Amino acid sequence: MTGPRLPRPTVLAGVALVTIVALAGCGVPVDRGPSALPRKGVPFGLLQPSPPSTTTTSVVSPAQSPVQIFLIAPSGHLVAVTRQVPSASESLTAVLDALVKGPTNPEAATGLASAVPAQTVVVGAVIGANEVATVNLGGTFGQLVGQAQIQAVAQIVFTAGALPGVSGVSFELAGRAADVPVANGALVPVANPAQFASLAPVTPAG
Repeated sequence: MTGPRLPRPTVLAGVALVTIVALAGCGVPVDRGPSALPRKGVPFGLLQPSPPSTTTTSVVSPAQSPVQIFLIAPSGHLVAVTRQVPSASESLTAVLDALVKGPTNPEAATGLASAVPAQTVVVGAVIGANEVATVNLGGTFGQLVGQAQIQAVAQIVFTAGALPGVSGVSFELAGRAADVPVANGALVPVANPAQFASLAPVTPAG
């Protein structure tokens, strides 16, 4: 004998109840409908994502100061040209290094030249208390002879003499004192601009 048959809606309600109980037993929360997730439940960084960081590196150029070096004009006389050297290194060594580099391409195009070999090394240069600068040179400078040597010495003497506190220049080759020729060919231990009058820059008339 069979019992009374349950109405169909009652059966479906029972199945749903069993399902909810089973899910609850598995630890899966069941909501009646969609709901907003609490802010504390959102993983860190998702609420307000940070924009990608950019790093800008700026290169600061050192301050430059104008100095004078002396090159050789087509006439054979010296001529002053301007160079820029770092202000922090505005020393006789830095100025002579600029002289060793010789004329720029535009200057060479006008006929300016240098008797100082490009392979010259300025080992050191200091200005003494007696207003005499001591210039220690290496490389191929010691191989100069004749008029080229006189012109190169004149360039260095006038370039050094353009700095304050320098009235004469003594030369060293690889650390050893050396006499140098002046315009008349005489060898001197200390050279000054007056001894190169025939090579001195010509002052324009008027």
